[in-house]
Amino acid sequence: MELRQLGNTGLKLSSVGFGASPLGNVFGTVSDEQAIASVRLAFQSGINFFDTSPYYGGTLSEKVLGKALKALGVPRNEYFVSTKCGRYKEEGFDFSADRVTRSVEESLERLQLDYVDILQCHDIEFGSLDQIVNETLPALQKLKEAGKTRFIGITGLPLGIFTYVLDRVPPGTVDVILSYCHYCINDSTLEDIIPYLKSKGVGIINASPLAMGLLTESGPPEWHPASPELKSACQAAANHCKEKGKNISKLAMQYSLLNKEITTVLVGMKSVEQVEENVAATRELAASGIDEEALSEVEAILKPVKNQSWPSGIQQS
Repeated sequence: MELRQLGNTGLKLSSVGFGASPLGNVFGTVSDEQAIASVRLAFQSGINFFDTSPYYGGTLSEKVLGKALKALGVPRNEYFVSTKCGRYKEEGFDFSADRVTRSVEESLERLQLDYVDILQCHDIEFGSLDQIVNETLPALQKLKEAGKTRFIGITGLPLGIFTYVLDRVPPGTVDVILSYCHYCINDSTLEDIIPYLKSKGVGIINASPLAMGLLTESGPPEWHPASPELKSACQAAANHCKEKGKNISKLAMQYSLLNKEITTVLVGMKSVEQVEENVAATRELAASGIDEEALSEVEAILKPVKNQSWPSGIQQS
């Protein structure tokens, strides 16, 4: 598994990261045995980055991931863990200094860890960005100084939130951003801000290469916020791949791995089979490259909806 440098952090993360939200039973029930086996196989296959949040499954994802990492029985410096703060299942969004400070203590207890490698403000477009700049990030800075986290990040959907915050904090305040659904076959707008992020020394994590289920044969969940037009174009692309004996999800995953400026692609995994599929797709890409023909056919089908997104968060004044 290829390792890539994360901004100025000095961390070298596997190009595929283990998204642990499914361990919170958000896509169906996962037993502890299943979770432990999945995490173990991922680690043995060279995946060294695990991402979770207290929001996923109402803290369940963190607890299960903590158990699974402990079961590995390997030194703590052999894997990297990222969790989040500010978004909770029961209480919604709270980016106050007090809440995020308590949040990391709670997360560490659930994860059975002394520190996390990255602590991220979760989906900041749902809060006041000025509060993030003036209150939340300074609180996280103190947690960094106290050794509770090694690095600090921000996450969210609209790309403008990243430039808004990074333009208003001292250099080195934010080490990493996590962007989702903006580096997929149907939407590659993350590319537009990569030079800016690099100029700030900020590492890039790309999540949701399958666009939250749009780029799958079974299609997105009912609640998916995409327009009917975008959903039907993605469905047409998935059907086209299937007719050709290809898998759109594998193609989408490989596409998002092609950009070496992006350190790691986070993929939600909950079973040994999913880990095997993702690892195989990554190895195949390294060995023989992407299926250019299938990619150009899919891109042609998605061209009318290319870079179409959906609103997320509260309108920031």
